[in-house]
Amino acid sequence: MSMPDGLDERAAGARLGSHIRTLRKTRGLTLVQLAERTELSHPFLSQLERGLAQPSLGSLRRIAVALETSPIELIAAADAPDASGSFVEVSRPGEGEIPEGFASGTARMLAQRARTFHPMEVVSDSLEPGERFIHAEDEFLYVIEGHVRIELGDQTCDLDPGASVYYTGGTTHRWWSADGESYRLLVVKQVPGRAAPRTSGEGPA
Repeated sequence: MSMPDGLDERAAGARLGSHIRTLRKTRGLTLVQLAERTELSHPFLSQLERGLAQPSLGSLRRIAVALETSPIELIAAADAPDASGSFVEVSRPGEGEIPEGFASGTARMLAQRARTFHPMEVVSDSLEPGERFIHAEDEFLYVIEGHVRIELGDQTCDLDPGASVYYTGGTTHRWWSADGESYRLLVVKQVPGRAAPRTSGEGPA
């Protein structure tokens, strides 16, 4: 039997708040420190973590940047857990789309539940670099279509279809169209708290 919409929304808010709290603690931040980084109030963040407040898209972006993650990951955290116990999940075109307002272009999650890593498809034609992101987890990017310019730390390179790049956690990154045409990417990110151990001198390729 399906739950009323109100209960679904409250459950999703509770899952989102729990994920934000877990991620905040993983990053070693207090609520006060998170409030300072996001310029959001301490009471609001406290209510959000308890599932008692609904954040705007702008607030989620601030929280994502402060917690070194992506807004898409925060949205995915609100998904209901998979009660089937199945390890097989099929993603079809049009499923998993992320609400507009998080980034230029469109994005959709290719796995909807709590998984070992977060795969997503990104489509855009933006010529603007946009804001830099950084998170503790490793990430892999593969160019399906188009030509992409990617900035990793202090280096920039152009990627053509079939090219890929793997960068370790802690690497600032952003990407945009190299020629003004549309591009399509497959981006796979580790789940917070499952980052791979580092060896001495390891860094982005």
